[in-house]
Amino acid sequence: MDEDTRYEAVRSRDARFDGEFFFAVETTGIYCRPSCPAVTPNRRNVRFFTTAAAAQGSGFRACRRCRPDAVPGSAEWNVRADVVGRAMRLIGDGVVDREGVAGLAARLGYSARQVQRQLTAELGAGPVALARAQRAHTARVLVQTTDLPITEIAFASGFASVRQFNDTIREVYAATPSELRAAAPQHRGRQQAVGIPLRLAHRGPYQAAAVFDLLAAEAVPGVEEVQGTRGRRTYRRTLRLPHGTGVVAVDERPGLVRTVSGAHPGGWLEARLQLADPRDLTTAVGRLRRLFDLDADPYAVDERLGADARLAPLVAARPGLRSPGAADAEELAVRALVGRREAERLVRRYGKALDSPAGSLTHLFPEPAVLAEAEPHGTLGALAAALADGAVRLDPGADRDDAEAALLALPGLDAATVAVIRTRALGDPDVAPPGPDVPDSWRPWRSYALRHLRTAGELD
Repeated sequence: MDEDTRYEAVRSRDARFDGEFFFAVETTGIYCRPSCPAVTPNRRNVRFFTTAAAAQGSGFRACRRCRPDAVPGSAEWNVRADVVGRAMRLIGDGVVDREGVAGLAARLGYSARQVQRQLTAELGAGPVALARAQRAHTARVLVQTTDLPITEIAFASGFASVRQFNDTIREVYAATPSELRAAAPQHRGRQQAVGIPLRLAHRGPYQAAAVFDLLAAEAVPGVEEVQGTRGRRTYRRTLRLPHGTGVVAVDERPGLVRTVSGAHPGGWLEARLQLADPRDLTTAVGRLRRLFDLDADPYAVDERLGADARLAPLVAARPGLRSPGAADAEELAVRALVGRREAERLVRRYGKALDSPAGSLTHLFPEPAVLAEAEPHGTLGALAAALADGAVRLDPGADRDDAEAALLALPGLDAATVAVIRTRALGDPDVAPPGPDVPDSWRPWRSYALRHLRTAGELD
């Protein structure tokens, strides 16, 4: 999009572009999402940015009205397989907070200087600035939805010091942490029972029923469950996270953003997170977003697939259909290989029991290293060993082609299973498994095309 087209999106308050770019107003010093309901500024006063971090780096504060930090992520990072796309996925998973820029660069196979140069050249912000913007958002969520002490929130959000935390909050939100907390809705104090409440934003229509149908069909007892009647179900599962464990609950019924015209350009899924360590909030949210495919661009997907004679009626029947990913990529790989019933056996025998069971959720799925030692033979043993020693990498920044080649090299792992892993664990939107007729005209959204066919019962 050129800048004139972006300004037209701002002028029409087009929520389709929330998260795809940001605009800032020089006369107010504030940056916003495209759908901000405030009066449209004069074109001469507007600047555009690819990321919130770039806007913050130029001295602009986040709008308190439209909360530009709470938009869906750009769908571009899920599609792209280059260094910038892989880096953005890793930053979203909290790698910079845990391992620093050196750790990010090592995972990408580049020097820290090369990563800094590429991100700055394309996005207007380097990895530290991008991670800082993410920390600020995490901090705001914790400040406004929990009663944790401000000092604990500073370190839980990934800041190195309370002073750095306070300075960043003032720069980004033009308010102190205490002022942010005072401005929050008066529903805090319940997080001990229900967890940290979250709104997981998405753009465009969202076919929640199809996603929850799939999750219900795949749910492994002890690790996952889906409760409630169709249309009002809740998905719950355990999470293994870098600093501890978590339990999440996500509601099927989406919240909708209503516009003046009555259209629903986007919305959110209500979620609640119970974390053993609040430092895991950023990582947990990122994994949920991948599981529910919340950063997708349904407009681009539907436009391409809706032009195909075979898919057009399916797209019209289910606009915004998603291609779900995985909350734990390594777990998904094992489950894709062994199936649901065998996965349940593995959980019973080797899963780690939660210190405090949450209803029927009692275990974490067994780690690859545990499986590699307990069942070292056959394809499962080979896959578990490869995941445990890093011969196969499925983290958000993994090179998808390299991962596929490494998986296919394992004894007994067939191309169809690898295609499932590439689609779900690696979040690839354009996978063509062996067997079905998948024309190139469906690219780069072949994973979504196959999801349409399966949801409609035209493929197994």
